[in-house]
Amino acid sequence: MNVLIVVTNRYRGPVPVIPLGACLVAEAVKKAGHRVRLLDLMFEREPVRALESELHTCDPDVVGLSIRNIDNNDMQQPVAFFKDLTSIVRTIRGRTQTPIVLGGAAVGVMPEELLRHAGVEWAILGDGEVVFPQLLEAISKGGKVREIPGIAWLENDVFRNNTGYTARFSGGCPVPDFYQWINVQAYLSRLSTVPIQTKLGCHFKCIYCTYRKIEGHDYRLCNPETVVDAVRYLASRGLRDIEFVDNVFNAPYDHALAVCEGIARAQLNVRLQSLELNPYFLDDALLTAMENAGFVGIGITVESASDVVLKGLNKGFTAKDVYNAARIVQQHTLPCLWIFMLGGPGETKETVQETLRFAEQFIRPKDVAFFNIGIRVYPGTELEQIARREGVLTLAPAAMLEPVFYISPALDLNRVTNTMHNVLTKHMNYISSNTISLPFLPMLNRIGYKFGIRPPLWKHTRSIRRGLRFIGMDV
Repeated sequence: MNVLIVVTNRYRGPVPVIPLGACLVAEAVKKAGHRVRLLDLMFEREPVRALESELHTCDPDVVGLSIRNIDNNDMQQPVAFFKDLTSIVRTIRGRTQTPIVLGGAAVGVMPEELLRHAGVEWAILGDGEVVFPQLLEAISKGGKVREIPGIAWLENDVFRNNTGYTARFSGGCPVPDFYQWINVQAYLSRLSTVPIQTKLGCHFKCIYCTYRKIEGHDYRLCNPETVVDAVRYLASRGLRDIEFVDNVFNAPYDHALAVCEGIARAQLNVRLQSLELNPYFLDDALLTAMENAGFVGIGITVESASDVVLKGLNKGFTAKDVYNAARIVQQHTLPCLWIFMLGGPGETKETVQETLRFAEQFIRPKDVAFFNIGIRVYPGTELEQIARREGVLTLAPAAMLEPVFYISPALDLNRVTNTMHNVLTKHMNYISSNTISLPFLPMLNRIGYKFGIRPPLWKHTRSIRRGLRFIGMDV
């Protein structure tokens, strides 16, 4: 069969994200014996025209649409990415009536809503590189598509899905030949990192998170030796800025430690990072192993330094763990990005001040603090239930494709916004969602790359903000 996979993500802030999942799916489809082309719309100036041209060239029997995000998760400046599907589907339907299949992380979050919005035949809820080739085989041979585990569809306007288990990992760590599918240099020149996953699944039960819905709650771990082999392969292809994009890199702890120690022994000369570290599983031994492996930056997702808020978010760790992680980080040289999310259940002006005091006292000047205000509410999460009980959410799930956010009723949004504006003005190593969505940031990335700057970009926050302030820009 002729198969066209379209990567719909065009969001470039703060750096463009290399489409790991779509490339893995394309490679799996090719290995299954089909003719496959991948159209990445990220850098297309005229995406509709590019799609029309590709449809003419490919004449596909099936079109797969990869959807990474529903929106930008930004309460201050919300952007709904799902709306791009309208023109994409219209363009495809204008040339062919072949089946259209939705896939990607966003589909795992809101499959019914996206199916209804797009008006297409199928959606994939399981692991795309497993399910999509099975779907293609069923279509090509006239098989029963609806019996394939991981498939969803609308039948007589009723949402149906077959959620049987699919296994993506069998111990190995899959990485595609990115050069075969996308313009790798276009990403690298904008300071993008090459993504790799060492596991799927999440044991944590944060009230707002969708990872368990997308990946399941049981861990599916790559053998650490195969992770080392995957990193070695990427390095051999000249891809040395590598980011572990596991939902939480350092849980299970022993698995992360084994991965880092294995890379360190292999001496692969790579620049690694992960922005998803849990403070509870952070210690001196792990940071030492990460430094030896070649990590150039880490991110710790703490959300808050207040016990009240951490409990309300069901984070599974306490403020004591947050402070302990800070003390450990201070004993090492690794640059660290601290990630906070203000406005969760139980948040008040006093708990905001607790978090700000922690940041001021324990975050090193060379490190960076990222503050986001408000939490995106997705159907099926505990946060949705809380929001409905508190009366701050009345929309039906079908209407929640449009960005919907939670902010604690005890918090004055205007006051906390003004507070954070003043705090960011004072601290040049603090950033917010407004900072990373600056329209000229992609240009700065390319200029920085030409002058030898390499990821992670956030390491240069103080210099960038001071430079922009010098020319009169308050960012």
